[in-house]
Amino acid sequence: MAQIILWSMLILPWLSLLFINKQSLRRFMPVSILASLLVTMVFEMAFTFNWWTVKEAILPWGHITSIPLTYGIFFAGTIWIYHFTFNKSFLVYILSNVIVDAIYAFVGLNVLIHFGIYELENMGTFGIFILMFVISVIIYIYQKWQDKIIKRE
Repeated sequence: MAQIILWSMLILPWLSLLFINKQSLRRFMPVSILASLLVTMVFEMAFTFNWWTVKEAILPWGHITSIPLTYGIFFAGTIWIYHFTFNKSFLVYILSNVIVDAIYAFVGLNVLIHFGIYELENMGTFGIFILMFVISVIIYIYQKWQDKIIKRE
């Protein structure tokens, strides 16, 4: 069952991007790449400091960074959140991220733990929620900067 969940976490988000307009995809792809890079760095830190353990992986080298989470749900989810919220206001963006991050940290993560995909060690769900929130602020600043550069050109 864990493998089905992991493959679904990788493939379904990418399939969802078929339904987004090309302009949004092109505009928000760089921020999504940055977000995935930051999450990869967090997974590397988690491995070093034993914050959590990736117990199930779809690739032999996927026990440090969760490929389906980082390059599936998180990657595509970042594009979708930006597509729906970025042009509104910072408050709408932050509230949306708080809701999505809370659902992942306090509900989704428990499901993944239940199926033996992850195991929390030295960090709890609230710590993961805070990490995700900090990443959302960093990537918002990056996207604002990116938009200024593109408008100048």
